[in-house]
Amino acid sequence: MNIKPIKTEADYYKALERLELIFDSAIDSKEGDEAEILSLLIDNYENKHYPIEAPDPIEAIKIRMEEMNIKQKDLVGIIG
Repeated sequence: MNIKPIKTEADYYKALERLELIFDSAIDSKEGDEAEILSLLIDNYENKHYPIEAPDPIEAIKIRMEEMNIKQKDLVGIIG
């Protein structure tokens, strides 16, 4: 196990490739430990470089309504 911090995009893709190879390893194995550490490093890198902002609550409701094919009039009996 040769784990280093993920500092560049190239490091990030190498870590993703390695994680893909060892993802299904047994939890108590050397590879399982490596997968757990890599997933934490990858998560940290993604949070820094690809942050996902929380959606506006109203927009989130509208998107969900569209996904479920619900119109405003359908909610009158529930919300009023």
